[in-house]
Amino acid sequence: MDFMFSADIRSYKTMRNDELRDAFVTAPLFESGKINLTYTDVDRAVIGGITPAAEPILLPTHKELAADYFCQRREVGIINIGGEGVITVDGTDYPMNNRDSLYIAKESQDVVFASKDAANPAKFYLASYPAHRVTKTVHVPKSKAKCIELGSQETSNERTIFQSIRPGIVDSCQLVMGITELKKGSVWNTKPPHTHFRRTEVYMYFDLPKDEKIFHLMGEPTEVRTLPIESEVAIASPSWSIHSGVGTSNYTFIWAMGGENQEFDDMDHIEVSALR
Repeated sequence: MDFMFSADIRSYKTMRNDELRDAFVTAPLFESGKINLTYTDVDRAVIGGITPAAEPILLPTHKELAADYFCQRREVGIINIGGEGVITVDGTDYPMNNRDSLYIAKESQDVVFASKDAANPAKFYLASYPAHRVTKTVHVPKSKAKCIELGSQETSNERTIFQSIRPGIVDSCQLVMGITELKKGSVWNTKPPHTHFRRTEVYMYFDLPKDEKIFHLMGEPTEVRTLPIESEVAIASPSWSIHSGVGTSNYTFIWAMGGENQEFDDMDHIEVSALR
């Protein structure tokens, strides 16, 4: 498990891009036959990519979690962005098609990831936060997620949001999670940008052509920094930072939030004209 120690609201202003990447951006998440986990001190989130090939992969614990097993004091959200797979939680199998989600409850002991076809493996994206109570493991196919259409072609931010791990669908402790798909011809996400001081957010960009980039905006509205991001890495956003971005092509991203509340409309919008 890698570790990211984030910069604070003062120090990020003088950091180089490579230093900002070390503090907020993971290494590439998906490698065939491997599990890659990153622990960030941004709300103690764990971010990961699991790509089973011929053999299943067990979700391990780590000394730094001070736990007998990974979910002893944690909840986990999983979204599959690859081929068909299966996640087995304490002996129960959950088939995972592309864009399906699985919420894994606190105190789930044995979590195993497998691909149906090693030649077209599942790619399980993982986001985890500390949990304070035991709930219920829930499978959410993409068709059962709450679907919201936002933006427009004229403002280059026409997008579809799929809220899969959220109140009314999943009873989680603090995790909310879902997918945003940008339509062809649209490149802006989260426009206008915003902050939500009561929670943090992690973005994982994917479905971006190999030679294209996302220019992720972070920092205070009056001290914005821009990080060029490739596909299939994640970036953590502290509560004091905006999170928005523009790509050189349309793309998809997974967002995951943890914090004091789960209200989607609890955000402080910032006009684009006010960014500095």
